[in-house]
Amino acid sequence: MDNRVYGFVGLGQMGGPMTARLLAGGRSVVVYDSSAAALDRAVQRGAQAAASVKDVCDRADVVFLSLPTPDIVLAVTLGPGGVVEGSRVKRVFDFSTIGPRAATAAAAGLAPKGIVYADAPVSGGVKGATDGTLAVMVSCPKAVYEENEPVLATFGKLFHLGEKAGQAQTMKLANNLLSMTAVAITSEVMVMGVKAGLDAKTMLEVINSGTGRNTASTDKFPRAVLPGTFDFGFATGLAYKDVCLCVNEAEALGVPMIAGGAVRELYAVTQALLGADSDFTAVCKVIESWAGVEVRG
Repeated sequence: MDNRVYGFVGLGQMGGPMTARLLAGGRSVVVYDSSAAALDRAVQRGAQAAASVKDVCDRADVVFLSLPTPDIVLAVTLGPGGVVEGSRVKRVFDFSTIGPRAATAAAAGLAPKGIVYADAPVSGGVKGATDGTLAVMVSCPKAVYEENEPVLATFGKLFHLGEKAGQAQTMKLANNLLSMTAVAITSEVMVMGVKAGLDAKTMLEVINSGTGRNTASTDKFPRAVLPGTFDFGFATGLAYKDVCLCVNEAEALGVPMIAGGAVRELYAVTQALLGADSDFTAVCKVIESWAGVEVRG
């Protein structure tokens, strides 16, 4: 039986259902979020509410983070009233996508307090978080990984990427750039086909039966573009942030990112035209507006 107390900070689209999985497994969970509504939902499922991040870290042995940006993660981990001031926490697993440099900084800042920080970004979306089928990428000392394998397995399939903080972040950025690129290029070819007189639904059936098949054509377009709902559940602003982190990291490593740079610009345009809160599938709406057709079916 697992007698440890777990903390969860960040109860949004991913953190909320991930917390629910911990509670469904019978674990004791202390939670905090700046949104009172999100906090209330977790409490209704059986979590204990905390008054602050520090309060979580005074009461929990292991703390999970699911936060939107590098700056927020660094403020939560190292800032006043943050994880670094917690009296009980000894392990932090960060599910956020923040890039290797921010992860390295968080790990270095927590280490003097005897707190091990592990970057553990996830892929699989809200459905994966709800069903416990996420890909969980972890970099931390092997002993810490093995110690926490049972609870991490609550969230999905585990991958230990190495012992150095930031390695899992590099893997996540690579994954997300591929995902965003699939949406961008599928948008372009679908708009081209529709303008040439092809049926959008038939186009997807052909693509998904051949070598052009990808995550956008099999999932995102049928669910969010063809119905015209553009509600897949991931914000344009977050997509743009992830692509920028990836391209910037590649440039710092001396790796050319020509295609990645083009994808970054397309998401920058989408954010400028439709707002950071629009769904990241709305890239297709931008291409549609330029071409004067709509991809529906």
